Formats: sequence, C-alpha cells, structure tokens
Amino acid sequence: MNNETTTLISLKEAMKRVDHKLQALEAHFKELDFIKDNLTQKFEDHSKTLANQGAQDELWTAVLSLKFTSMELNILYSYVIEVLVHLHTCVLEKLPDLVRSLPTLASILRQKVTNKRVRVVWESVLEKYGLQEADITALCIFFVAHGNKAEHYIAKVRQMYIRDINFMISNMVKNQALQDGLLKAVQVIEKGKAEMAPQEKKSTLKELIPSVKS
Repeated sequence: MNNETTTLISLKEAMKRVDHKLQALEAHFKELDFIKDNLTQKFEDHSKTLANQGAQDELWTAVLSLKFTSMELNILYSYVIEVLVHLHTCVLEKLPDLVRSLPTLASILRQKVTNKRVRVVWESVLEKYGLQEADITALCIFFVAHGNKAEHYIAKVRQMYIRDINFMISNMVKNQALQDGLLKAVQVIEKGKAEMAPQEKKSTLKELIPSVKS
C-alpha cells in the first residue's frame, strides 16, 4: 500500500468521523430546538395564566369598588342573576339527559372543561346571545361579590327606579370587561322581554275582552 492510498483511506475515515460528529450535532440541535419550543410554550402559557389572573384581580377590584347605591346594585344584580339562570336553563334544554348532573351554572362551568358535549352546547348558547367567556367571568364575579346581600327586582320595579340602565352602567362602571358584561346582560334580558311582549299583549287583550255567550 503506497502513501497515496494510505492518505486517501485516512481522509475517508476522517470525513466519516466529521460526518458522524455533524450528525450528532444536528441531533443535539434538534433536541435543543425541542427544549426551546417547549420552554417557549410553557412561558407563553404561564404569561397567559398571569395575564388572566391579573385581569381577574382587576375585575374583583372593580366589582368591590362599585359606587352604586343599594337599590342600583339590586337592579344590576337582578339582570345578572336573570342572565345566569337563563343560560343554565338553555343548556339543560339542550342536554335533558344531564339535568341531574348539572344542577347549577357552576356545575356547567366545571364540566365544560372535561365534557365535550357540555362544552359544545355551552359555546353554542353563548354564541346565540352574543356573549363571551369574559362576560360570564365578569357576571359570575359580580354575583359572588354581591349575591349574598342583593335582592332581585322584577322588571316593572326596575323601570320605576331607573329609566336608562345602559347609561348608568356606561357612566359608572370604568372597568371595560365588567362594563361589557353588565351591558350584555341587560341586552339579553331586554331583548328577551321585547320578543315576549307581543305574546303578553295578546294574552292580556284576550283576558280583557269578554267572551260572547250564545
């Protein structure tokens, strides 16, 4: 074996070693990329969690610092509780077989995380009424904060005290998420009343007209 052949073999072996090292480095970089992506995802998830927690803290602060009279709080509470009860009823109507396992709105909020049927129905109900999860969060926080002392006022009583509830909310509630949630709650209830009004008028007129006896 001459020197040229020996040199060629040595060069080939060196190239193989370099190739192996490059492959090892490539695998190592892929592993580092995976770790980086994993850490980035965890960081983003953590950031979202902190942001959500911060937003909820702001909501709690906003709810607890509302400058309404007892009467005004009762009126707001009335809209909030009517919407939450209505949403609970709508979900049960679509899931009659789960009535016993979904006795409260809180049970729906818990089960929608793990139960796809509940989640799909819940999302469809929210979409129907133009509501977002953020609105429900705001309304639930309001309910928890004031539900133990507030009283429910029927629609006629509410109208006696406040003519423009939307103006009151827009003017007095500074937190945007809370303001949006309360305004949408009013919208859902008032729209429902408007849709029911023709039927109510019809039945009322029917009661007022005496029946003709032959």
